[in-house]
Amino acid sequence: MKAHVSSILLGVRDLDRAKRFYTEGLGWKIKNDWGVSVFFESDGASPVGFYDREGLAAQVGTGPEGSGFGGLVLTYVVRGQARVDEIVAEAGKAGATILKPAGTLPWGGYGATFADPDGYIWSLGYSDRGKDQPYAE
Repeated sequence: MKAHVSSILLGVRDLDRAKRFYTEGLGWKIKNDWGVSVFFESDGASPVGFYDREGLAAQVGTGPEGSGFGGLVLTYVVRGQARVDEIVAEAGKAGATILKPAGTLPWGGYGATFADPDGYIWSLGYSDRGKDQPYAE
């Protein structure tokens, strides 16, 4: 198996709320809306999609319950501190819970962290130290 993710599919409790948060709040564009799931334009990266949480749990053979930190963090690396500030402000305005406000990170970079309405954690980051980072924008 290669170190590659073909798509990222997240189980959400309210598909309409998730679509509004990401489209109206963060400006994502829908590529496919299948009713039970939705995928967004990926801009060349791994596609991200949402699926009803109970349906997705059943599909993979587990229960839908869960709380707290699930061990999953989605990372979004940008090319400047100002963009981190802009994105965390957009997310907050759209209804995200800001977990860590923008600021200097322990390893020297700059970042912020927020949770979307379903609790999925996004880590925004910038660092001028590396030249081969997986920039999202």
